[in-house]
Amino acid sequence: MWRFGLCLICITVGVSAHKLNVDQAMVNHQVVPDVIPVAPKEIIQVNYSNGEKALLGNELTPTKVKDQPSVSWNADPNSFYTLCLIDPDAPSRAEPTSREWHHWLVGNIPGGNVSLGETLSGYVGSGPPPKTGLHRYVFLVFKQPSKLSFDEPRISNKSAENRDKFSINKFALKYNLGTPVAGNFYQAQYDDYVPILYQQFGVN
Repeated sequence: MWRFGLCLICITVGVSAHKLNVDQAMVNHQVVPDVIPVAPKEIIQVNYSNGEKALLGNELTPTKVKDQPSVSWNADPNSFYTLCLIDPDAPSRAEPTSREWHHWLVGNIPGGNVSLGETLSGYVGSGPPPKTGLHRYVFLVFKQPSKLSFDEPRISNKSAENRDKFSINKFALKYNLGTPVAGNFYQAQYDDYVPILYQQFGVN
């Protein structure tokens, strides 16, 4: 019996430490305050089909994240959510004059089923310019007060228009989303896939 109790204590401590790591990682990498004022407590699981995953600031390459990942979080099946992926370091972390460049935006997600959500901006992988160092790519999930009517422009994954100088904080305020309930992020810098991505936008 005492072993069972000890296991429960270990599980509780492990979960608490895991939650704390989201806070610490976002503060350590200055996602707080560059993107959001307060870090979420829960983590978003972000898995790419090639086996790669985002893990609180690990480095991935643009090649590895070119395809839309599967994402999941501790979702209430009776609620709607908004999911975003943003780069606050566009065109570079030293001079982020286009902060924030949003790579993915989906609203009205029922429960945690992203495929049934309303895509406002199609998924675009990382495309940091050459010689700009590491960029942070931040996933955030907000719990909506209800199903919403979004008046944002719909942007396909073939377009780079209307993606720069986005503010997730202003977006959240506009739609009364409050603070994010879950988050995660990775970092990436230029590789040979980036020019291919730019061709997708018609940019040489």
